[in-house]
Amino acid sequence: MSKRKPVILVTNDDGITSKGIAALVLVAKRYGKVVVVAPDSPQSGMGHAITIGKPLRLKKSMVFKDIEAYECSGTPVDCVKLAVDKVIGGKPDICLSGVNHGSNSSINIIYSGTMSAAMEAAIEGIPAVGFSYLDYAADADFALCKKVVADVLKKMFKGKLPMEALYNVNIPKISIKEYKGLKVCRQANAKWQENFLERKDPMGHTYFWLTGKFKNSDKKKDTDEYALKNKFASVVPVQFDLTNYELLESIKL
Repeated sequence: MSKRKPVILVTNDDGITSKGIAALVLVAKRYGKVVVVAPDSPQSGMGHAITIGKPLRLKKSMVFKDIEAYECSGTPVDCVKLAVDKVIGGKPDICLSGVNHGSNSSINIIYSGTMSAAMEAAIEGIPAVGFSYLDYAADADFALCKKVVADVLKKMFKGKLPMEALYNVNIPKISIKEYKGLKVCRQANAKWQENFLERKDPMGHTYFWLTGKFKNSDKKKDTDEYALKNKFASVVPVQFDLTNYELLESIKL
């Protein structure tokens, strides 16, 4: 990095007023000039959705003291696109997304607005990290998350974690005393077994409510699920190239 302060773009999918993004901003501002562009309302499960059928609105926010911040009417990916094109007017040095309320380990990354925001930054050639905490409670304690964010940023700025990369970081719901550190690993082969509950609304019309159980069939010790279960924060290097190279080499038409 040059002598100037690095520009750090911070975003999320839980909305600009969430506790998770407040924790992320608090740590990030120690390492550079923070600019926040985040959704004006929760956008969980939006994946890599973008807004194309209605206007996008961007409004200055006073949520964070002494931090340049904007709330956006669109998706997490919209936030990153607008930040680069309209707010910063170029690429930030790094993009941090989160801290998400809830897990984005394993297959959850596919649905995650948190990770899609980080991935959009990576598509633009911006180093990016998505942070998620395995606690869905609105009043979750983010003390451990702050430590993990600081650990990751230190290692990135010192070159121990390659800077030109995209990382999915998940943090277990444990105390700081129990925390064993960062563990670089792969995404577990796990998925949701889903079920739609069928109900009736007050008018007698049928509606459905998605439920399900998370099933991890991957018992190996090099996965994010193993790391989290054993009190590590999982660090998974991620790519957006979905090409199956092994199959590509074997196909002969």
